[in-house]
Amino acid sequence: MSTNVLRTTDGWWVVRDARAVRIDTKAVTTAELLADRTAVGAAAVSAEAGTPVAGLVALSPVTTPCRVVAQMVNYRSHARDSGFTGDIPPAFFRKASGSVSAPHENIVRPQHVKFLDYEIELGLVMGAPLPVGTVVEERDLPSYVAGLVITNDVSARDVQLTRTQFYESKSYPTFTPTGPYLAVLEPEDFAHLLDLRLKLSVNGDLRQDRTPADMIVRPAQALTLLARFQALDPGDLLLTGTPGGTALKAPPKVVEKIGALLPPALKWKAFFKSQAKNPRYLHQGDLITATIATQDGRIDLGEQRTPVTDAN
Repeated sequence: MSTNVLRTTDGWWVVRDARAVRIDTKAVTTAELLADRTAVGAAAVSAEAGTPVAGLVALSPVTTPCRVVAQMVNYRSHARDSGFTGDIPPAFFRKASGSVSAPHENIVRPQHVKFLDYEIELGLVMGAPLPVGTVVEERDLPSYVAGLVITNDVSARDVQLTRTQFYESKSYPTFTPTGPYLAVLEPEDFAHLLDLRLKLSVNGDLRQDRTPADMIVRPAQALTLLARFQALDPGDLLLTGTPGGTALKAPPKVVEKIGALLPPALKWKAFFKSQAKNPRYLHQGDLITATIATQDGRIDLGEQRTPVTDAN
C-alpha cells in the first residue's frame, strides 16, 4: 500500500488517516528523501499513533530546483475537446521549476493574462536516474518512478495560442500547484494506476473526471519516448496530460474553416472575442479543488484547494 508523505516548514511527515509522524531524516530535497526510504518506512509503521494532521500546513512535496516535464494532449477526451482527429503524435514540453507551488497557495493570474485555464494532471515523481536511451517496460516502472502527486498545469491560453508558446504560458509562478501528498508507491501499487480517478472542480462545479485509462501514451511508454532525448533525475516531475473538460474548446468545424481564411491577427481577435463569452475560464475569487484517488483508497493523493487571485 502506498505511503503518503507531507512536507511542512519544519520537516517531512508520513500521514495515515488523520494522523502524522515526523520522518527522522536530514533530507532537504525530494531526491534526498526518496534516497532515505528506510526513514520513510520507519515513520509509516507508527503513523497511526502520531500527531493529528489538522494544523500541519502542507507545502509542495516536490522541491525546486527540479525538472518539470509535461505531456501534451495525452487523453483522448482532451484531444476531442481540442479538435484533434486521427493519430496524435506524442509530444512533450518543459515548465519552469519556479512554477511549482504549494497545494493550497493562491494561483496568481498575471495582469496581461485574460484567459486562464486549469488542467488536472497525474504527476510522476522520479526515484532513480533515467539516462538518455533508457527503454522502460511496464514491469520496470517501480525501478524509475518513486511516487505520485496531484498537479495542475495552469495555462495562460492567450499566450499559449497566439505565440505558440507553451513554456511561457505554463511557467509563471504558481502555475504548477503540486500536492498535498507525495504518495510513495510499493511495486504492487503500480498495477492500480489505471484505477486512479482524476477530478477537478471550480467553485464546486465538476469540470474534469476521468481515469488514466483514457491516456493515449501511458507512463512506461512516455518515459521511453522522453528518454530518447531527455534525462531525468530523482525528484524530477513528469506531468502525464489532462483529461477533457478544460475551459478551452476547439471551435466548431465551420467556424474553424472560416477562421483559416483570415489573417492571423484577425483570426485570433475573432477567436478570443468568442472566448470572452465562455464563463469557464478562471477569475479572481474562484476556488479550484482537485483530487486523485482509487475508489478503494489504496492510493489517495489528498485534496488540493487553490484559490485564484489577480496580480497586484
